[in-house]
Amino acid sequence: MYLSTCKISIYVTGHRCLYIILCWKNLGINGIKQIERNMKDFQFTDTQELEFKKNGFLVLENFLAAEKCDELRAECKRLIDEMDPKDHLQVFSTDSHEQMGNDYLFDSTDKIGYFWEAKAKDEKGNLIVPKHNALNKMGHALHIKSPPFKEVTYDERIQQILRKLNYVKPSIIQSMFIFKPPNIGGEVNRHIDATFLYSDPLKLIGVWIALEDTTLENGCLKFAAGSHKTTDVTLRMVRNREKGASPPLLFEGSLDFLPFDSFDPVPVKKGSLILIDGKVQHCSDKNASENSRHVYAFHLTESYQSEWCSRNWLQPTKSLPVFPALYDDSK
Repeated sequence: MYLSTCKISIYVTGHRCLYIILCWKNLGINGIKQIERNMKDFQFTDTQELEFKKNGFLVLENFLAAEKCDELRAECKRLIDEMDPKDHLQVFSTDSHEQMGNDYLFDSTDKIGYFWEAKAKDEKGNLIVPKHNALNKMGHALHIKSPPFKEVTYDERIQQILRKLNYVKPSIIQSMFIFKPPNIGGEVNRHIDATFLYSDPLKLIGVWIALEDTTLENGCLKFAAGSHKTTDVTLRMVRNREKGASPPLLFEGSLDFLPFDSFDPVPVKKGSLILIDGKVQHCSDKNASENSRHVYAFHLTESYQSEWCSRNWLQPTKSLPVFPALYDDSK
């Protein structure tokens, strides 16, 4: 259960309660009033629903107050401050898929893992830039392990949106802080999220929140509007059927992506949220600017009368036997 007030956020898990006193000095009375207005005034409209279904994505501006964006970035900085790079060696590369050769990715389902940009290390694996500017992403359990990220993930407005889109029991399967660091933030090739996160029947949505302005220069998202209507999930990244075999992850099938001129850039301001259909084609360019492009993103799948594929890279663990539900209207 998730409850919130202006002064205190309460997370209840079993019989344990964690009370987090919001910092009035950092948030400020204006920030608190903005949160109250957001909760009171927010309405996911029929028009927005139709636009999302038409295009496969939807921008909701001013979803998070600037103070809340800064709070998430500060939490991220705290986590990195406490992290020793020697304990986290994994590089994440969308080109060479280096993460496929290491169990570190599999083990991040219920943890906060740290994944480096390929250009942040030298040939010997040593960091050549400060660690705060060297990460590609961290994940995939921020919504479980970090109270500030959990609060945003379980926001009542997110629940309203998912209910409007007829999700009965949406489960949160992963969450990530995406860095896109200055100058070295890598390109993300054309893809659909369902290639990596598949269920049958498929009902998948991504929530992508800009914690800084995203621009043409720092690698904003690009979408092929409406492509979710004609794209089938014919390319999958799956676990190798043979346990212990190398590589542990494989790409099976193929997908004919639309030409690059079909993808339009969608720059957004800090605090904007982008809803992303699991089958819409999208990508982003490398960050060639001097500014970072920080984003908090998480994915949800319908778990009511839908089966999570056992060959997905992301699987429940002993400590997380079931992906947590945003809410459950099946009862």
